[in-house]
Amino acid sequence: MGRLRALLIAGAGLAAAGGIAGLGLAQDTNSANPPPAPPATTPAPAGAPVVGTVPASDVPPEESAPTTPAPVKAVDNETAAADEPDTTPPAPPKPAEPLKRPRYVSAVLQAVDKVTAKTLRFEAKVNEPVRYQGLVLTVHACETTAPDEEVPDSMAHLEVVSQPQPVAGVAPAPHQIYRGWMFASSPGLHPFTSPGYDLWLIACKTPSPAEPASVAGAVGSR
Repeated sequence: MGRLRALLIAGAGLAAAGGIAGLGLAQDTNSANPPPAPPATTPAPAGAPVVGTVPASDVPPEESAPTTPAPVKAVDNETAAADEPDTTPPAPPKPAEPLKRPRYVSAVLQAVDKVTAKTLRFEAKVNEPVRYQGLVLTVHACETTAPDEEVPDSMAHLEVVSQPQPVAGVAPAPHQIYRGWMFASSPGLHPFTSPGYDLWLIACKTPSPAEPASVAGAVGSR
């Protein structure tokens, strides 16, 4: 009994010794090949260059790729003038031409004898002399205002010659007493003045053959 106990104790000791020896071997193996130490993180002193970088002053400038100059295009005077913007101011619009006044072949006149107070309205054709008492009247033109004029009117260019009837076979010398334009709407604008007669224009009548019949308005058709 005592001997068996001694054997068991001896076996346990051997097992314990083997375990300690294995642990020591493992430690020796690890110490032979230690793991790499982590890099030092000690901050660099102020002003020291950073490892792995090069100062900007030591970096050579990058060489740019050679560029090919663009071809120069020859420009003549005509091409340059076409490329430049046109700064010439536009021409002012041409004013419209005024419309022609319609003309007529006769004029309607009214005369008053101041001695007898008799009034007479008569028609006188253009360029045909007409006698009224001691007056000889010649209408050289009779026309009305054009459609583009604001105030409608009739006007006649008239010549009046004083030529009394012969007395005892002797005819007094004629002399002109009026020449100018009369206006139907404004008889006082260029009036006829005479000691024995009054005379004024009433209207133009009968359109000229060269004028269309539509030009005979209310004033000219009286």
